[in-house]
Amino acid sequence: MTLMAAASESEKVGMRTLTMGSPTTAGLSRQRCSLVEIEGPEPGKIHALGPGRTVVGKSPECDLAITDVTVSRQHFEIVNDGQRFLVKDMGSTNGTRLDGAEVKEAYLRPGMLLAAGEVVLRFQTEYDPVQIAPSKKESFGGLLGRSLRMREIFAMLSKLAPTEATLLLLGSTGTGKGAAVRALHEKSSRRRGPLVVVDCGAIARNLIESELFGHVKGAYTGASGLRKGALEVSRGGTLFIDELDDLPLDLQPKLLRALEERVFVRLGANQPIKFDARVVAASKKDLWQEVAAGSFREDLYFRLSVVTVRMPLLRERPEDIELLFDSFTAGTGLKFSDLSPEAQGRWLSHSWPGNVRELRNAVERSLALDGDGLAGALSGPTQAPGGQVGLLPEYMRPFKEAKEKLLDAFEREYIQRLMARSSGGVAGAARLAGIDRKHLYKLMEKHGLGRSDLKKSG
Repeated sequence: MTLMAAASESEKVGMRTLTMGSPTTAGLSRQRCSLVEIEGPEPGKIHALGPGRTVVGKSPECDLAITDVTVSRQHFEIVNDGQRFLVKDMGSTNGTRLDGAEVKEAYLRPGMLLAAGEVVLRFQTEYDPVQIAPSKKESFGGLLGRSLRMREIFAMLSKLAPTEATLLLLGSTGTGKGAAVRALHEKSSRRRGPLVVVDCGAIARNLIESELFGHVKGAYTGASGLRKGALEVSRGGTLFIDELDDLPLDLQPKLLRALEERVFVRLGANQPIKFDARVVAASKKDLWQEVAAGSFREDLYFRLSVVTVRMPLLRERPEDIELLFDSFTAGTGLKFSDLSPEAQGRWLSHSWPGNVRELRNAVERSLALDGDGLAGALSGPTQAPGGQVGLLPEYMRPFKEAKEKLLDAFEREYIQRLMARSSGGVAGAARLAGIDRKHLYKLMEKHGLGRSDLKKSG
């Protein structure tokens, strides 16, 4: 059987085991890698790959024994260093082939077909939900929470902090991804090194490559001198790639190579530079959906999602609001318990589209205006110059934060007005807006809007 035929066959025998989606758990998940036997003595059999070294061959002494006459006694080995899987041929008679090409050693990526003689194996990645006892503490660095969900995250981050494991944080703006990274760095063995942040959403697309890899003089128009990129500056520390979903598609292979080979080259140069940093990435979007849409590479996704932590929305953990409120008012004499029952109810029932960041801003308004401050936190129409009603950005905020807050307010207001004039329910509203119904449902969920709430809008 050819490798192309084996690829087709893998879709049949591996259908129940090939996990091509994102982690199913809403909270914590860990990547697990294995080999699926596509063509050989036991088609469909799954061989788990553990840490360290796995020797594959027909000898019964091998870690993975495959009894086939075309397989050498010790055919190849796979070395897992906790970050990557490296396959090495062990002087086999019939050679080791990776996606049809004979190799002596090479890094494995999910979906690759690995052949030993006439035996074909598929390297695949799956995700297991992580069951972990919640932390007894109500904080981890700058993160606060007494909810079960947050204490489970604290326990997981505590275990991850001293390791070199690559971590992917998923969650909406304001859920605490940045605070999680700072805490991880401060509690890691690399805490004496730098914490370098690359915000892909705040950098012009034509400058992201230079921001990551650096450049030499003359590399492009305007490159007047040598500049070290984030991969170089973060040596010995932690590299945090934020808003990963905004990384241009054409740059993703270059980042993947740097992560796999642990070397990179400055823009316009030829000399390789060693990369030595722990990598944490974050995205406000579901990256697997981006993979399905063709805007994010599958191999880079699997490379970065060794451990995935989904940061919950604030409305999913209302029991944390009082704790957060009191932390933001510490030293002022104001406590959540001092608010009237009606005010407390407003704080607890608000949808908080801006999450913890919006809560903090509302608390600051409370202190400045000597009130509960929540009315100013609600997204809605404002009076524009000239008397026209519209949505106005908060110009005193940082650009990115002001833009995101304005977009959230627009989305909420648009959906409310859309449903008010639609007579066909969600399906009819989606047609009026020219968007997919599933997308409309996601926007409704994002802003805490249900059908009954929206029908009351007008």
